[in-house]
Amino acid sequence: MNIFSWNVNGLRAVLNKGALQGFINEYNPDILCLQEIKANEDQVDVKLEGYFMYWNSAKKKGYSGTAILSKIKPIAILKGFPDSILNKFDFENDGYGNPNGEGRVLVAEYEEFFIATVYTPNTKPDLSRLTLRHKHWDPAFLEYMKQLEKKKPVLFSGDLNVAHTEDDLENPKANVGKHGFTNEEREGFDNILSAGFIDSFRKFTPTGNGHYSWWSHFANARARNIGWRIDYWLVSNSLKDKIEEAKIYPNVMGSDHCPVSVRIK
Repeated sequence: MNIFSWNVNGLRAVLNKGALQGFINEYNPDILCLQEIKANEDQVDVKLEGYFMYWNSAKKKGYSGTAILSKIKPIAILKGFPDSILNKFDFENDGYGNPNGEGRVLVAEYEEFFIATVYTPNTKPDLSRLTLRHKHWDPAFLEYMKQLEKKKPVLFSGDLNVAHTEDDLENPKANVGKHGFTNEEREGFDNILSAGFIDSFRKFTPTGNGHYSWWSHFANARARNIGWRIDYWLVSNSLKDKIEEAKIYPNVMGSDHCPVSVRIK
């Protein structure tokens, strides 16, 4: 089973370019998780033959949002955080609005596992959303994934808006302490690994830089491969031996991010 994830930075834009259709025709994903769709279902006339499509759009128009395309019909679809998580972690006081209303988490339950896609809040250049990330969002999301894992294994993907190690961005020293590479954000990723989830790409490529999934629009960064790896597939440890491949697709155009994938038995 080939499972992909892609921050499309606007679903309508990649459809208008033909980029999403071309990608699906070439790579034929069994499941495709999307982030930053920036659209509601009634705004998009999309017909992708052979796929069920599920949406979790933000309440704010043209912002955030996630979706899952699947050849297999899921048993259930879960949008956002469950009440047990919301009651434990306070999202209400974030100055940007409640991130649970931003369509950032979408889960599909299948016979043997859960697939989750997430668009993690950006901490902003002035780090004004760092407290939300460090104290509320990151621990809430991890607890939710562990909650699901009690029922069956979990694979979760998406734009986590953090480069985990110095190997995951081209200029680490210049970016220490900046959004996407603060100690707090990296600690959140450490906690995911400590909880037993596996960074699938690093299973096959344990070290080394140059493997990026996002590039700035400035200074010809993508052509020069001055990028960051901030898009991931994390999988339950119980699935470790079933992961056959994990890849990044920098040649797939259409967004400032590129797709990432995992193949499981």
